[in-house]
Amino acid sequence: MSTPAAMLDGRDLANIDARRAAGLKPWERAALGLLLVEMVVLFAPTVGWLFDRWTISVWHHAHGLLIPPAVAYFAYGELKPLRHLPRSSSVWGFVWLVPALALHALDAGMHTQLLGAAALFLAIPGLSLLALGAVRTRAIMFPLAFLFFALPIPLALTEQVHWQLRQVATAATATVMPWLGVPVFVEGTTLHMANGAVQVADACSGFSTLYAALAVACLTAYSSTSGRRRALVLIAAAPIAIAANVLRVVLLVFLVASQGTAILETAIHPMSGMMTFALALPVIFWLGGDARKTARA
Repeated sequence: MSTPAAMLDGRDLANIDARRAAGLKPWERAALGLLLVEMVVLFAPTVGWLFDRWTISVWHHAHGLLIPPAVAYFAYGELKPLRHLPRSSSVWGFVWLVPALALHALDAGMHTQLLGAAALFLAIPGLSLLALGAVRTRAIMFPLAFLFFALPIPLALTEQVHWQLRQVATAATATVMPWLGVPVFVEGTTLHMANGAVQVADACSGFSTLYAALAVACLTAYSSTSGRRRALVLIAAAPIAIAANVLRVVLLVFLVASQGTAILETAIHPMSGMMTFALALPVIFWLGGDARKTARA
């Protein structure tokens, strides 16, 4: 993959005028510093809310906790070759920043925090344009877009996806269990056995694994040197995540059939959720081939 520095042509460098060649003036630096401080204060409650959402449980957007460090890592890697360029600022940042502030103001009246999180997602590219300039912002376009995966998706928008994933997990498990000598009776998304029953609820639908797998697949495709492998990893991410969750449900049903429903009250239940990530993500890395930057991140 070509680096952003390699992709810069003569037109990009020619667009840096004498003012930019001299760098930012002291008053511009002071104004940008003041703006950054104001943005940090304004969005601090939103960042706190996002952190609470990321850490509420392994079943709900836990991967979001890893998105900011990954974005910082890749952004640093893309900006490093451009350190020789003079510092600049682009007024196009206000095209992003003004709608972000309007959305944040709307959220302040509605108290949803979701609009505030979306406003933060819009504000960061705007701040990048103002603080780093257009050339550097283009270089980190993918890391900035990747921040989308840090946003929690409301259940109201994913309810149907949860339902379909639950049905897939239930049907697949009901097919596999007789091969293991465990007869099951399916009622909706509940699997009944002689020793108890296992309900495939929203938390067990595998949506969290699917969301995380898609995020990792995008990182892996971005880092891969092969176009075919990029396409492969993006196409295979969802089936891999679904298969990993089915394996988890099969394991839980088998344990309930042999040990009873009390097994669901032990640490095995949440650990099985981590197992889906442990199974799906290495496969995605492997399919991506030589994705060294992703593996390090």
